[in-house]
Amino acid sequence: MRKRPLLTYFALSYGITWLCWLPYILSETGIGLLPIRYPEILGSSQTLGVLPGGYLGPITAALIVTAVVDGRPGLRRWAKRLVRWRVSPRWYLGILLAVPVVAVVSTFPLPGALADFRVPGATVLLLYIPMLVMQFLTTGLAEEPGWRDFAQPRLQARYGPLAGSLILGPLWGAWHLPLFFSEWAGGPDVDWLMMAEFVGSAIPLSLVMTWVFNRTNESLPVVMLFHASVNTVYSLVWEACFPSLDAFGDSVHTLAIGSGVTAVVLLIATRGRLGCESIAARELQNTRAQ
Repeated sequence: MRKRPLLTYFALSYGITWLCWLPYILSETGIGLLPIRYPEILGSSQTLGVLPGGYLGPITAALIVTAVVDGRPGLRRWAKRLVRWRVSPRWYLGILLAVPVVAVVSTFPLPGALADFRVPGATVLLLYIPMLVMQFLTTGLAEEPGWRDFAQPRLQARYGPLAGSLILGPLWGAWHLPLFFSEWAGGPDVDWLMMAEFVGSAIPLSLVMTWVFNRTNESLPVVMLFHASVNTVYSLVWEACFPSLDAFGDSVHTLAIGSGVTAVVLLIATRGRLGCESIAARELQNTRAQ
């Protein structure tokens, strides 16, 4: 573990999560090999079928490897990023506004999307904040302490921000692949091209999240809000805006378009550094202050 902390982290993340997801995938909600059906809680079987594995995988792996490899000093650094709330309010406001706008605009290139567009009703708007909070406390809290708080700094230090994100992106996306055999992705019938596109879309999305992570002084709450906003928009708002489009397949297309264009713009604007120079400048300033 000490020799290969990253490899250990990814192996534990995949192993713990996939083991927890296995009964769900094999159940009647998935491919139907087990005569069990997960009850619906909060309107979905995913609450019991998906969330436990999501929680126990990345965050548990990060905690174990950090404790073994870096000890208490490493755990303190890991925990500090997790509670680094004090970031300029423009980041929180920018994410809350930019994510839905980019998601909607990225949909317009799809055939028939412009004619299908509808303004979300009052019910959707009222549900947005509760859904966002739930996504923050579930998906954001379950995943980002592992992917961004543990893996991103190590990959970035070793390979640089661009190469590190290109490594993390597909590994993050592929972690979700068993869920394609369940109702999470409209399964159990699997569209292999859609699986490939989903993993591919995680690469530019990871580049954008790297930039957010670096520019906010490695703030996990901001990154978690970004992740939660993406999930909330596509789970709630996007379907209301484009009722005739495919809820999962077309949303993956738009995610690839929106994150891809945004990633290209950020790569050009930062010359591939993705905000990493901000961290270096802060570290130099702290060193001089000492």
